Amino acid sequence: MTAGSVTVRGTRLAYSDEGSGPIVIYAHGLTQSRAADHNLGLVDWSALPDAGYRLISYDARGHGESEGTPDADTYRWQSLAEDLLAVIVHFSPAEPVRAMGISMGTATILTALSQAPGRFTAVTLGAPPTAWETRAPQGAQYEQFAQAVEQLSPEQFAGMLAQAPVPAIFEHVPGFTGLPSPAHQLLPAVFRGAGRSDLPAPEQITAINVPALILAWTTDPAHPVSTAEKLTKLLPKSRLHISETAEDVTTWAARAAAFFSG
Repeated sequence: MTAGSVTVRGTRLAYSDEGSGPIVIYAHGLTQSRAADHNLGLVDWSALPDAGYRLISYDARGHGESEGTPDADTYRWQSLAEDLLAVIVHFSPAEPVRAMGISMGTATILTALSQAPGRFTAVTLGAPPTAWETRAPQGAQYEQFAQAVEQLSPEQFAGMLAQAPVPAIFEHVPGFTGLPSPAHQLLPAVFRGAGRSDLPAPEQITAINVPALILAWTTDPAHPVSTAEKLTKLLPKSRLHISETAEDVTTWAARAAAFFSG
């Protein structure tokens, strides 16, 4: 595995590059990072390089080792999708790529798909977040988080997160509620950017003719199965798998590799 950085839209984004073969771009979830995902070990990412794919994992702006600014609009899904498309152009200027995301990463991919479907050959959309009619309450919660960050020290906010309820499916996963990867001073903007975001309108999604594997997990109101089910109905070339145990979630990368190999 090699690590590096690429500057897109004036911001330096850190990435890891592993394996060889057709490119898969991986986009992580809100307040996570490529290192946090690997350390948590919830998904076995080695399954993609082992299956003959070149896995490019990058830290979204403001997350992990990537640069960021305290401007909430730069963390909206529209902005993150523009970053993703720039990352794709950097690594694969002439050919479309496969992509996999979880939560915010899934929203980023879907937003990019609605703008430039020709840049993708197939996608895996893990843990689709709240959207449309269920989005407003989640946005309100993110605003509460942003205000809490502004009022608390990093240690106090970490303690608050440690007391937050964990979806039942992950209650026995060590470290599931870990420290957020964005710097404390960027967290309010990161949360507000997410809270001001929503998935593309359903009519935009129905126009996406790219094969999609949708992976959902249960018992998580921030990532309701209902969103995954609606996406499956909207996307003309999609299939859905629902995980009811954390152990099954560990197979997601292998499922993605099998799907991409078709």
